[in-house]
Amino acid sequence: MISIQRRSGNSPGWNAACYSAALLGALLSSALLLALSGGDPAKAFSALLVGAFGSQNALLGSLSKATPLLLVGLGTVIAFRAKIWNIGQEGQVFAGAMMAYWASLMVGGLPYWMALGVIALAGLLGGAALGMLAGYLKTRFATSEVISTVMLNYIVIFFLAYLLDGGPWMETGVTVAYHQSPPVNPALEWPVLFGQGAGKLHIGFLFALAASVFCAVLIERTSLGYEIRAFGSNPTALRFRGTNIRRLLLVVMLMSGALAGLAGAGDLFGTSHRLRAETLLGIGSSGIVVAMVGGLRPTGVMLAALFFGALKAGAIYMRLQSGTPAGLVSAMEGLVLLFFLCAAVATKFKIVRNHVHA
Repeated sequence: MISIQRRSGNSPGWNAACYSAALLGALLSSALLLALSGGDPAKAFSALLVGAFGSQNALLGSLSKATPLLLVGLGTVIAFRAKIWNIGQEGQVFAGAMMAYWASLMVGGLPYWMALGVIALAGLLGGAALGMLAGYLKTRFATSEVISTVMLNYIVIFFLAYLLDGGPWMETGVTVAYHQSPPVNPALEWPVLFGQGAGKLHIGFLFALAASVFCAVLIERTSLGYEIRAFGSNPTALRFRGTNIRRLLLVVMLMSGALAGLAGAGDLFGTSHRLRAETLLGIGSSGIVVAMVGGLRPTGVMLAALFFGALKAGAIYMRLQSGTPAGLVSAMEGLVLLFFLCAAVATKFKIVRNHVHA
């Protein structure tokens, strides 16, 4: 007979082999998809690497694309380590961008750095409020956070559609209306650290690095982090320990949503400079993938965010050079997630053949 057993130890060599095999499998599967779509895998992958790392601007572009994914991924880590399935990052990213844009309309008279702080705080609050709402529905009415966060995604996205399609934030020209806001005040754009144009890296990258350190310390070094991990493994024991479970759940959803909201604010004021659904769409869902591929650990999430940021940045050049279909990049992301989840299972469990004695 064959059974599946949990591995007793954690072998770094075996873990590295599993994840290396997962990466190889994802690359080979992606190459097969490219070939089936009529493309040249070698040319496409070469263009992908050049677009992601071929120059200083390309590298900065990859880091810029990785920044919001890192923030959303870290928020996902906080929630998922507690086994609170916050699937609302997409809406929380939108809420953060919307709240930050609204704040920018109110802070024109403030000194620049104070206005920057208010806008960043507004982004945090926008995502946090949406996360807290889902947490409240769970603690008050026992509503599944999976259902509430997914439904809130739709509510927020359609509310933005109203604001930009005939609503107060719609940009209008002489004869035509656009489904976007007017540009943000140039005086309130987030400062650029390096680069220009598509390879521009703004101060949100430093916020993301600071958030990585914060999450690593929080999860591994604080009593709150212990409660988050304990809630994910044995909530009953935590309840008997005297922990306020409802408050803990609300705090987790607040922090998770806040980081996603900051990602939305950073993308708006650091990169796109206009409030548009198209530029925000996909950041939340990709951030969840980044967290899962990163093993729900801040260090792993940083590496995964860089990988997916490079994939998104390089995909633009890949499409131009090799004619790769746009939807294939999403398929490649899905393949990476699938193979890495399989690798995660392989690092924790093993197949054992049991000998049956007559």
